[in-house]
Amino acid sequence: MQHEDGTRPPKRYVKLRNWLKLIGVLLFVTFLLAALAYHLALRNRCLRWGTTQAEATATLPGDDLFPVYAGQATHAITIHAPTQQVWPWLMQIGQDRSGFYSYTFLENVIGADMPKVEHLVPEWKPRVVGETVWFATPRRFGGQGRMITAVVQSEQSFVMVSPKDWERLQNGRQAQEGFWSFTLEPSGNGQSRLIARLRNGTAPTLGSRAMGRFFWEPMHFIMEQKMLRTIKELSEHG
Repeated sequence: MQHEDGTRPPKRYVKLRNWLKLIGVLLFVTFLLAALAYHLALRNRCLRWGTTQAEATATLPGDDLFPVYAGQATHAITIHAPTQQVWPWLMQIGQDRSGFYSYTFLENVIGADMPKVEHLVPEWKPRVVGETVWFATPRRFGGQGRMITAVVQSEQSFVMVSPKDWERLQNGRQAQEGFWSFTLEPSGNGQSRLIARLRNGTAPTLGSRAMGRFFWEPMHFIMEQKMLRTIKELSEHG
């Protein structure tokens, strides 16, 4: 390869370029292998982490808002505390309140400005239907990092939908984009089962579908299992 003036670039630049190409190829191959391993060996476990067969297939509160969906993940955890002790922590979910009890540093890498509040704040009242729950500071992402509270049944269920789906629901239609629910069920002996469910619609392009399957699905699992484990710990000892 020659420059426009006919001279060849220094060997060190050629070597650097070749190394960068090799690193790019290795990263691409690593991503493909990881995606293949996730799809073949880990996906079903990740989509149903912590659930019983009955919970994974159960109809949960709010499911009727989004009955036709392209993808679903249901995760669950046992909490050694009654539902009334768990519920306040769910009501503090949101960038505008406690954050999401997950890997806050990862959320803030993308500029979410996520807080980390691990104590109950009495001034924060329970969420109400129609209230915005922020997933990132309104100053970022064009103010689109948010969902709308669609269902609140005290100590039982908390459901959020995308802003566009909220408009659809107000017009008598069904949700089509995004749905996230939390269901609390007493399980005896002062314990609770916390079940989280995420549903999504069909992505518009093949590339976005691949990104959803091989990046957002495992990322959601990583973040949500941490979230559930933190809520468990706070409810039991907080």
